Amino acid sequence: MSEKMMAAVLCGDRDLQYKETEKPSPKAGEVLVRVRASGICGSDIPRVLHGGAHFFPIILGHEFSGEIAALGEGVEGFEIGDRVSGAPLKPCGKCRDCQKGNYSLCKHYSFIGSRENGSFAQYVAIPAQNAIKFDKSVSFEQGAMFEPSTVALHGVLLNECPGGEYVAVCGGGTIGLFTAQWAKIFGAKKVVVIDILDERLELAKKLGADEGFNATDPDFAEKVRAYTGGAGFGAVYETAGSPATMKMAFELAANRAHVCFIGTPHTDVTFTPKMWENLNRKEFRLVGSWMSYSAPFPGKEWELTAACFADGRLKYDDGLVFAKYPLAKAWDAFELYLTPGAVKGRILLVDED
Repeated sequence: MSEKMMAAVLCGDRDLQYKETEKPSPKAGEVLVRVRASGICGSDIPRVLHGGAHFFPIILGHEFSGEIAALGEGVEGFEIGDRVSGAPLKPCGKCRDCQKGNYSLCKHYSFIGSRENGSFAQYVAIPAQNAIKFDKSVSFEQGAMFEPSTVALHGVLLNECPGGEYVAVCGGGTIGLFTAQWAKIFGAKKVVVIDILDERLELAKKLGADEGFNATDPDFAEKVRAYTGGAGFGAVYETAGSPATMKMAFELAANRAHVCFIGTPHTDVTFTPKMWENLNRKEFRLVGSWMSYSAPFPGKEWELTAACFADGRLKYDDGLVFAKYPLAKAWDAFELYLTPGAVKGRILLVDED
């Protein structure tokens, strides 16, 4: 007789039920994780509230941490009780992109928490290579932030911006705040964060940003221009996925700047010929960034996140978390997203003994 566990199971559009379901068993090469904290990602919201799931029923959740509860056959390098964060991508390993180590670009992948059951549950079984160990000094809340941190770092690495530059981060959400931190760690001269909420700008400075600018300030453009003496920013990161901030990035960029789009827009974005001419005249480089993986899998993004959380270079603050809900109240957490602007930061689903 199979063992059971509790999980938040998405049974249909806006039908998220906390119910008993089958507890997974780790197969050969897998580990079983007792989930302690799991973040609600922006991509989870349309899956729960707007019929965006690939299938029903499904257990969502892909930003998570916990403890090793069991080892599948052949697994080495782990012990029961190890603290781990989970890398959700399961690349095919065979396609041209995977063979080049560009796992984020795999077209034949699976993904924990969207294409197969994920972490909004007491347990999740994942390949051992997807489990990233972290030090006991790092909290489970921090462990659930590995995925957004690695998304930020992947963009910073792809942008190949040399140190000593003025850096602008458009968007003070979770990924934006980690992007600002990674830019500082990699030698930025000054880092500014741009948002429309003063509390996010204050948090950005608390986490190490040199300055924060509110885009709703009537004098915003003048203040930002003055910050670099009119030269613009040598690196610009767009992390909000907003048409307004995507266009803003073009304006903020200095001549020959490195511009990276990390955010994903959900509405049409239109660039006028004048805006595009801005790119040509400044000769700035524009690069997109997708997910957070490199070779050897899952990549240096995950190794560095674990190391920098442990040694304190990567900072964590309770202000990154808007609210914590017990796993049993998962629907209550998602209901908050029905009110636009009500959620300011990450919501974590936690399950403690």
